[in-house]
Amino acid sequence: MASDQLKVLNALDVAKTQWYHFTAIIIAGMGFFTDAYDLFCISLVTKLLGRIYYHVDGSKKPGTLPPNVSAAVNGVALCGTLAGQLFFGWLGDKLGRKRVYGLTLMLMCLCSIASGLSFGKEPKSVLATLCFFRFWLGFGIGGDYPLSATIMSEYANKKTRGAFIAAVFAMQGFGILAGGIFAIIISSAFNTRFNAPAYEVDPIASTPPQADYVWRIILMVGALPALLTYYWRMKMPETARYTALVAKNTKQAAADMSKVLNVDIEAEQPNVENETQTKSYGLFSKDFLRRHGLHLLGTTSTWFLLDIAFYSQNLFQKDIFSAIGWIPPAKTMNATQEVFRIARAQTLIALCSTVPGYWFTVALIDRIGRFAIQILGFFMMTVFMFALAFPYNHWTHPDNRIGFVVLYSLTFFFANFGPNATTFVVPAEIFPARLRSTCHGISAASGKLGAIIGAFGFLYLAQNQDKAKADAGYPAGIGVKNSLIVLGVVNFLGLMFTFLVPESKGKSLEEMTGENEDVAETEMDRSASYNTRTGPVV
Repeated sequence: MASDQLKVLNALDVAKTQWYHFTAIIIAGMGFFTDAYDLFCISLVTKLLGRIYYHVDGSKKPGTLPPNVSAAVNGVALCGTLAGQLFFGWLGDKLGRKRVYGLTLMLMCLCSIASGLSFGKEPKSVLATLCFFRFWLGFGIGGDYPLSATIMSEYANKKTRGAFIAAVFAMQGFGILAGGIFAIIISSAFNTRFNAPAYEVDPIASTPPQADYVWRIILMVGALPALLTYYWRMKMPETARYTALVAKNTKQAAADMSKVLNVDIEAEQPNVENETQTKSYGLFSKDFLRRHGLHLLGTTSTWFLLDIAFYSQNLFQKDIFSAIGWIPPAKTMNATQEVFRIARAQTLIALCSTVPGYWFTVALIDRIGRFAIQILGFFMMTVFMFALAFPYNHWTHPDNRIGFVVLYSLTFFFANFGPNATTFVVPAEIFPARLRSTCHGISAASGKLGAIIGAFGFLYLAQNQDKAKADAGYPAGIGVKNSLIVLGVVNFLGLMFTFLVPESKGKSLEEMTGENEDVAETEMDRSASYNTRTGPVV
């Protein structure tokens, strides 16, 4: 069966880049576009939710979400994503990539719409239903991680595989950008139509009743990009590697890829004898631990450590935005003006730092390799975090804030031109086909655990050491300076664990996973058994 498989798989490995590859990038990438839009758009409207549902009469400042409610609204989707990565990663290996792919997309679409329809008049009922639907939205988003990466890796040729997988992931940048731009348009339209005074002028009138539609529309529009690609996602054939190596149907794999690649691939009958004797091992076996145990430790640990640092960026955005003057004090704005200012700030950050970093990775990953980009990214993030941390008091002076902004932007440029992209790419390349989606899901779930720690653990940790100066509702922490030092150490540990991850540039998936060797070893064992067989006595 090895030779039968290799004909169709070799055809994929050496296929010239053609229109179908770009179609696959768009189909898989629009899922990630939707993922990023849905995950990050909530940060655009949390201030608005506070104004609408937690207004306090007589307060000098607009209402804000209590810390526990804010953590739930912002974090519940991350928890759902973690669960979805594990579940759909496993299911993608059991049922096939294609059969599960449409399910995740429909779940994302339905829950995006349902999030905007969160019902009730009391704050508790509205936010409880919002959190419920955002958990299941995250569950669907989680499934997109292992499935999109695995599908793209199994369709791509070995020469440009890294760039294709990274391009799918890079659509996140455009999703964040689209979320910001759409929020700018909606908030501007509502502010023009229902012009309201600033909070300090009239606290009640500063949040018109129509503002409740703003956050609902922003959340619901996240369903559109996914719906537009649902038909084409369902038309994609199952990947040849799953069909040949897991479903054991090389004839179907050859037929599917002949149509996809517009080349003639001989449809051969599989060798059933080899098929049944090829060595196979499970995720919890000694063979997996020996062959891929360190690889899985490398992919899970680096993604975990990267996301702690990456998602902790929320700690410093308010300081940066206020320093540059992008977001004036909340009391000087009405509700929709505040949405506009926050959306504009996020859009500029995405445009100047997030998007370029992703596409630098796409351009260079198959030239300098995954390992080099990940090492460089973690190293530069470590340097910039320490450069922000040790002279932190220097950066707090108004004259030095621009330097702080530059270093901050460079930190997250090298996160995206670095481990944020490579930790997504590598797990889709180095594990066997029958466990590829599962292992990618485990690695991604480890990252989301780091994201939860980064986004919320450090939110508490970075509070002022003097409880009287901490944000309302938060206990005393270790301060921003010490938090930055901890994040620098986290990045350095990510650099160290990168040495557990093998380089996959220019190699076929079977060469990386050793699946060809399994068949070869089986043939040698059978041959040895035949040669040592005792002959009859004459």
